[in-house]
Amino acid sequence: MRVLGVLAALAVAFAGVSAMAAPLAAYGGLPSIDAIEISPDGSTLAVIVSDGKNRGIVLRPTAGGPQKTYPVGASKVRRLDWVGSDHLIVTTSQTERLIGWTGDKGEFSLGYVLDVKAQKVSPLFEESLEKMQTGTHFRGASTQITDPLNILAGPPEVRVIDGKPTVFVEKITFKEGWGVITVVRADLKSGRRDIVEFGERDTRAVLLGPEGTIIARSDYDAKSGRWALKLRQGGGWFDARTAVAKLDRPYMVGLGRDGTSVLIGELEAGGYVLREVSPDGKASEPLDVRNGDDVIFDPETRRPIGLYALVGDEGRYTFFAERDQKVWAAVKAAFKGDAVDLASWSHDRQKIVVLVDSAAEGPAYALVDLATRKAEWLGPQYEKLMPEDLSKVQPVRFKARDGLDLTGYLTLPNGREARNLPLVVLAHGGPESRDTPGFDWWSQAIASRGYAVLRVNYRGSDGFGRAFVEAGYGQWGRKMQTDLSDGARYLAAQGMIDPKRVCIVGASYGGYAALAGATIDTGVYRCAVSVAGVSDLRKLVEDEGRSAKRYWKRFMGVERLSDPALAQISPITHVDKVSIPVLMVHGRDDTVVPLEQSEIMADALRKAGKPVELIVQKGEDHWLSRGETRSAMLESTMAFVEKHNPPN
Repeated sequence: MRVLGVLAALAVAFAGVSAMAAPLAAYGGLPSIDAIEISPDGSTLAVIVSDGKNRGIVLRPTAGGPQKTYPVGASKVRRLDWVGSDHLIVTTSQTERLIGWTGDKGEFSLGYVLDVKAQKVSPLFEESLEKMQTGTHFRGASTQITDPLNILAGPPEVRVIDGKPTVFVEKITFKEGWGVITVVRADLKSGRRDIVEFGERDTRAVLLGPEGTIIARSDYDAKSGRWALKLRQGGGWFDARTAVAKLDRPYMVGLGRDGTSVLIGELEAGGYVLREVSPDGKASEPLDVRNGDDVIFDPETRRPIGLYALVGDEGRYTFFAERDQKVWAAVKAAFKGDAVDLASWSHDRQKIVVLVDSAAEGPAYALVDLATRKAEWLGPQYEKLMPEDLSKVQPVRFKARDGLDLTGYLTLPNGREARNLPLVVLAHGGPESRDTPGFDWWSQAIASRGYAVLRVNYRGSDGFGRAFVEAGYGQWGRKMQTDLSDGARYLAAQGMIDPKRVCIVGASYGGYAALAGATIDTGVYRCAVSVAGVSDLRKLVEDEGRSAKRYWKRFMGVERLSDPALAQISPITHVDKVSIPVLMVHGRDDTVVPLEQSEIMADALRKAGKPVELIVQKGEDHWLSRGETRSAMLESTMAFVEKHNPPN
């Protein structure tokens, strides 16, 4: 039995909020525990909790004792960062059109300070930077700058300066008419804010050194494709490494293992490699690492200490030091048979918060104390889901029609034999992302209604080697689409599903795939549900910047926006071929795929006399960040699927 320690605070945080009774809300609501960050000294857990609709932040002592809860309502809390053990930076985001900025709405990050001792929350920036003095790296202290108040351009970074934890944040300020990255040092006790560094017009990223100074930056000219890693040299900068890459440009990862070098990633034949560039500009040979998806950094020094990769269906942590590897092996052994992911850890790495994903009980957080050799359950990620509410997930492997090996995951409904089942193909977004074997709220919700759910990692998906990504180039709406229907055919050939009872559902690129299933790869599906999907590829691409245009054109297989191939793979061009009902759901605040994409598709379908429904969700973004609208999307989707493809 898993102890629900943190979740007791929900009763206080959301007193008076009625519980959601609909079974689908247990899946579609926000996670009961969304994230946990442990303080540097290991004394306190900061937890993002939810009742499904509203969020709160709970501070819980690891040694036991009273918890303190800060309700934040519908605010979209994106991350938590401790600054010492007395302050917590809370990063939220909201969709805004900023006064004085040109262009459409954007999703902007905002920073807030939670003072643990004073028990109050205040904006990280309450005064414009143009009223503050600049730091020592500039020609004068009177440099005129303007900035959007309290808008952040990157995650906070913490360094210990003169024995005191200090936070550094990136903002965008306007200098000589151009928006530039600006690094600001914030003293949370005195309230002082000092500008540490201005980037240049082409600066895309900066790297903070151990002493709180900027030791490296990367600049990129989108027009020419020139990328440069710049390192400090006296009072200026020099180019340590350059490349011309209009696509797949190199990038800074973080500090190197010695704390003075810069770790960068570069694309070579076969995939990305990691190199360390020393302060004098000399680059190392590629590090001897394999299958690295993410770099693991020491929580205090911020030096790399290992790598994480999803290898096949197994998440693997590889640490550089043998002792660290043995410790992680012991942590995993405590949860034998379950997938274990590192969530956060104290600076001495003695207290570790892990997310444990059990096939039988679902995902839950636990605290491992290496000093006492004990583990404590903190609570499930979805507290309203019982073991009997979870459906079995199994890997599937099959060949596409051209012989390419494909993989995916099949979720089977409880209590039903895997024979002639109705199927929902659930297409992931990206397209250069992937489905994983762990808990997935959407597929579990669909399976709970009696459907088999197939998630295919179609060509172009990430995580299966560079060649597999490149196999997707030029295949948007072509083989990437038929990879999905080939998966349905494979299951039908096995006798597991009924090929006459198949629907397709997806969000973002998956939403496009759903529309393409109704217009391009026809004759496979009984209904289609597109959430924030793309219908007109030319319109999508022409509104993007240079780098994004190049990226999309590569997957779409075109050189120019005038290429007729764009129309051939745009669902809106083929509304006359639609013979199945289509549902589209789109957030009004979507800043990635504009609402217009669904509106013009719905209008075209109506004019053609085709069955279509469009639901516009007020206040929702591209990522289904709000509990109320996320649940509403799920309810609408399942009502539509059950109507047009009944499970029985």
